[in-house]
Amino acid sequence: MTEPTSSFQNQALSPLPSDARVFGWGDQAALWFSLGVGLLVMQIGAYLVPAVGTQDAVLAIVLGSLIGAGLLAWTARVGCRTGLSSAGLMHATYGSLFARLPVGLNIVQLIGWTTFELVVMREGTAAIGQQMFGLPLDGPMGILATTLLWGAVLTALLAGSMLKLVRGFVSRFGLPLVLVSLLWLTWQFAHALAAKGFAAFWQRPGDGSMGMLSALDLVIAMPVSWLPLVADYARHGRSPRGSMGGTWLGYVLANIWCYALGVMVVSVAEPGVSLVTALLLAQGGLLALGLILIDELDNAYGDVYSASVSAHSLQPRWSVRRWGLWLAVLCTGLALVLPMHSLEPFLLLLSSVFVPLFGVILGRLGATAETPSLTARRIDVLAAGLWLAGIVLYHLLAQWAPQFGSALPTLAATFVLAWLTRSSQAKALSVA
Repeated sequence: MTEPTSSFQNQALSPLPSDARVFGWGDQAALWFSLGVGLLVMQIGAYLVPAVGTQDAVLAIVLGSLIGAGLLAWTARVGCRTGLSSAGLMHATYGSLFARLPVGLNIVQLIGWTTFELVVMREGTAAIGQQMFGLPLDGPMGILATTLLWGAVLTALLAGSMLKLVRGFVSRFGLPLVLVSLLWLTWQFAHALAAKGFAAFWQRPGDGSMGMLSALDLVIAMPVSWLPLVADYARHGRSPRGSMGGTWLGYVLANIWCYALGVMVVSVAEPGVSLVTALLLAQGGLLALGLILIDELDNAYGDVYSASVSAHSLQPRWSVRRWGLWLAVLCTGLALVLPMHSLEPFLLLLSSVFVPLFGVILGRLGATAETPSLTARRIDVLAAGLWLAGIVLYHLLAQWAPQFGSALPTLAATFVLAWLTRSSQAKALSVA
C-alpha cells in the first residue's frame, strides 16, 4: 500500500482515492478463494461428522457457505462504495469515540488469529519434516526454528506492497497451485470413500450431538470471522459490483470445498488420526499439504495487514506498513509462548461479537446509497446500544435455545432494528 504523504494522515478513516482502486473482480475472487482455503477450515469441517448425518452436513455446508459468503460480499460492496476501511465503517456507524472499542477488539482478535495461524504452519512443518526427513521438529529447538522461519517470512511480506502481493502472486501463482492441491486431495479421498462404500457414507446418520441449525452456525462461523477485514481489501476495488461478485464467488467456493474435504478426510481416516496426518498419508499428500501450508501464509498476512490498518486508524503517527511489521514480530513472539490450542475457544468467542456489530453496520450502511460521514469523537448511542444488545442476544440464544443457532437470529435482529432506525441516526442522542 502506498505510504501516506504525511505520517499524521489517517489512511484508514479517509476514503481511498480512485488511483488506488486497482482490484478487478478477478483479483477479489482470487484473494478470497485463497483466504478461504485453510487447514483450520478443514478441521472445523471435520467436527460436523458424526455429530450430524452426511446429508445434513452437506446441506449445512452449502447453505452456510452461501449465506456467510453473501454477508462478506455485501460488506465488500459497502467498503468499495464508500472507499472506507473496516475501521472507517465502524467510525461511520458508531461514532469515532465509541468505535475505538470494536476497533480495539478487532485488533486483539486479529493478533490472536495471526498467532494461531503461525502455530498451524509450525505444526504442519513439523509433520512434514518428520514424515519426509525424520526430523524431530516438535522439540524446543524445532519449535523455535520453525516459528521464527514462518514469522520471518510473514514480516518480509508485510514490508512489501499488499496490492502487488495480491495481483502479482496470489492471482497468478498462488491460486493455480492451491487449486491443483485441492483437486488432488479431493480425488484421493473420494477414491478412498468409494472403496469403503459411498452409499454407506452418504446414508450415515448423525449421533445427535449437534442440531442442523447449530451445524449451520458452525459453517457460518468462518466467513463471519472475516467480516471485520473484508472492507480493508474491497475498498481497493474498481467497482462495488465487481468487489461484491468476486468476494462472494471466491469465498463460497473455498468454504464449501474445504468444509466438504474435512468431512471426507475424517470419514476415511483411522480413529485417532489427526487431519494433518491423514492428509500426509494420502498419495501425493506431502506435496499437496505443503502447498496448502504455504497458502496458510495468506491467511496470516490477511489478518495482520487488517490489524495494522485498524491500528493505524487509532494511531496514525505510525504508517500501515510500520504497524504491520511490528505486529508480525509481536505475533511471532506470542506463537512461541502462548498455549494457542487452549485459546482457540476464546478466539471463537471473541469473534462472536462481530456478528451483531456488522448486523448494525449493514442495517445502517448496506441499504443506502448515501455516503457516510465521520464525526470526530462522538457516540451514536442508538447504534451502540443495538450492538451491545445483539451480543447479549447471541449468548442468550447459545445458552437457552442452541437448537435455533445464534448467528443468524442475532444478525437478522440487529440488521432489521438498525435498518428500521436508520432515519433516526442523525437524531439519535450523541455525546462528546
